Amino acid sequence: MKLIAGMDVGGTKCAALIAEAGDAPKILDRREFATQGTPSEVIGRFCRTIREQVDALGLKLSEFGGVGISCGGPLDPERGVILSPPNLPGWDEVYIVREVEERLKIPARLKNDADACALAEHRFGAGRGTRNMVFITFGTGCGAGLILDGRLYSGTNGYAGELGHWRMEAAGPEGYNKAGSLEGCCSGGGLARLAVMNNGKFKNKDKFQNSVLYPVCEEGTVTAKDIAAAARAGDAYALWLFKKSGTIFGRALALLIDLLNPELIVAGGVFMRCFDLFIPHVKRQIDREALPAAAARCRIEPSRLGESIGDYGAVCAFD
Repeated sequence: MKLIAGMDVGGTKCAALIAEAGDAPKILDRREFATQGTPSEVIGRFCRTIREQVDALGLKLSEFGGVGISCGGPLDPERGVILSPPNLPGWDEVYIVREVEERLKIPARLKNDADACALAEHRFGAGRGTRNMVFITFGTGCGAGLILDGRLYSGTNGYAGELGHWRMEAAGPEGYNKAGSLEGCCSGGGLARLAVMNNGKFKNKDKFQNSVLYPVCEEGTVTAKDIAAAARAGDAYALWLFKKSGTIFGRALALLIDLLNPELIVAGGVFMRCFDLFIPHVKRQIDREALPAAAARCRIEPSRLGESIGDYGAVCAFD
């Protein structure tokens, strides 16, 4: 039995887990907490939590192969350093692998969360049997993990797949430190920012009057979950937001299809939860923008690993 500890470092929450690795990994214990405090405080909480989990399961850290650490980029996986991710303010040059190894006395490895989730989806989810696939995060941020010719492609220094930084609109919500970026329009936070930015645009038009989103947009408290609930209730403004975000996302996927010619593109997070609301607009743009022969061979699917994708990604980060 190969045991792996996992750390999934997110912009809003973190998860510590213990897993039995293998062809079908088994999560033995999972504990979640908010991403609050300094980087060292968060890392310290991770390590304390893992020790508690190991004790609760009657195990010993000496039995573990190592710790997989999954985190949003940019980062340097070779040196084990987190490099100022836009969704982790203050995490500047954080030598997380060194600190975890010093605290837990077992090997640790760091991977971009999109790369880690791409490996997980390729091995255990929708990507099984594919040679060329892309996994896209669609949560706090937006990034891609690339499986090309059956292997993870990370680029020259680990920056491959940072498509959240693509400027998709001349002006638009800010994400990944760039206005109009893909992350600014196509992520959980981006969808909310899109709602706030366009809040006053349709209020006086007959079709869009009385949206339930207008008050929370004005307060600045609107969430992607609010928008999805309103859209499913037939709210015209919410449906327009999904159309706008889905159209931009579809244009981005068309670029990926033309560039990489993948068999499969999988996305998690908000896209996975709201697949039915996004996919008509996404497919319309792919049909319009991508090379027909390449588009015909590429499937677009939600993550088959569901809400557990981050957990499996953390296991795969120790690869």
